Amino acid sequence: MAVILNIETSTEVCSVTLAKDGKTVFEKESTEGLNHSQLLTVFIEDLFKSNNFSFKDLDAVAVSKGPGSYTGLRIGVSVAKGLCYGLNIPLISVGSIDSMGHHVALHAEEFYPVSANGGLLFCPMIDARRMEVYTALFDTNGDAISPVTAEIIDENSFADQLGNNKILFFGNGAEKCRSKISHANALFEGPSRTSARFMQLLAENKYNKREFENVAYFEPFYLKDFVATIPKNKVL
Repeated sequence: MAVILNIETSTEVCSVTLAKDGKTVFEKESTEGLNHSQLLTVFIEDLFKSNNFSFKDLDAVAVSKGPGSYTGLRIGVSVAKGLCYGLNIPLISVGSIDSMGHHVALHAEEFYPVSANGGLLFCPMIDARRMEVYTALFDTNGDAISPVTAEIIDENSFADQLGNNKILFFGNGAEKCRSKISHANALFEGPSRTSARFMQLLAENKYNKREFENVAYFEPFYLKDFVATIPKNKVL
C-alpha cells in the first residue's frame, strides 16, 4: 500500500496522477503538445494544492522511463529525481510501452468487446517519426512476449503473429501504420495516447517489491541515440 506520484512525459502528453494502492486519487493532464517544461511542475503543484494533499504524504515517485521523446523524457526524469532527492523517497521507473500494453491488456473489454478466436495480442506503438515506431507485443495477462524495439513498419510487419492471432494496435504510432498493416486480424482500437494512469498498477507492484532506481545515476531508456540536426546556412 503506497501513495505514489506518477509522471508520464514520454510523448506529446503531459500527464500526472496521484495514486493510492494503484488507484487514481487525483489526475491532471494535457494533450496539447510538447509543453512539458512549462506544464509539469505546475501540474504537480496544482495537484497537491487543489486537493489539500502534502508532499510529505508521498511514498514514492514513478516516472515513465521511455522510449519516447528525448526532450520529454529528460524533463520528466529530471523532475522526478529532484522530488525524490528533496523528499528522500524512492524513485520508480516504468516503461512507456510496458504501461500501455499492460493497462490495455487488463482492460481489453473497454476497447475490443468481441471474443477473439485464435487469441488476442496487444501492440502499443509510440511514434518514432517516419514509418518507425517503438513497440512490443503483450499477451492477455499484460505480460510482454517480445522485447521493446524500434520497428520500421511495412506490409510484412507482424505477418507471422497475425496469421495465428488478432492483434490490437494502439498508441500515437498506430494510426500511421493502418495503411501498411492491412491483415484481417489487425485491429486498430484502444487509446491513442499515453497516460500516467496506465503506469499506476506497475508502479505499485514495483513499490511492493522494492524495485527502486538509483536516484543519482538513473537515466531514461531512449532505445535510439538522440540525433540533433544542424540547420543549413541558406545564405550564399
